[in-house]
Amino acid sequence: MIRMILVQNRQGKSRLSKFYTPYSEEEQVKIKGEIHRLIAPRDQKYQSNFVEFRNYKIVYRRYAGLFFCFCVDANDNELAYLEAIHLFVEVLDSFFGNVCELDLVFNFYKVYAILDEMFLGGHVEETSKQVILSRLEYLERLE
Repeated sequence: MIRMILVQNRQGKSRLSKFYTPYSEEEQVKIKGEIHRLIAPRDQKYQSNFVEFRNYKIVYRRYAGLFFCFCVDANDNELAYLEAIHLFVEVLDSFFGNVCELDLVFNFYKVYAILDEMFLGGHVEETSKQVILSRLEYLERLE
């Protein structure tokens, strides 16, 4: 199960955060800082994209200046979540047309809609890029 999804820039500023387990505001801020300090200094070439965090596992991937992080149960399949991160970025890229950090900042409501189309309650809901994009297109027409 996915415990939380974070997207942070290289400076540690959160651009997207979705917690599927309850934490207080101060605990959320503490967790975000801990995760950034854990993954930011890691070498992309020589270290894996998985790291232990408390009783969980962080699966992350860096695209340009953004870290996409999933905090998952320790016994979950890391590679499946690595692919889920890649699919999420592909959908963002298709929807925004070469997505960048500013797209996430200024269109956060659309990014959360995409996130909710793909992941629901800490579980993967949809894995088809075409289905997700068609649902998003339908939501765009409703506005």
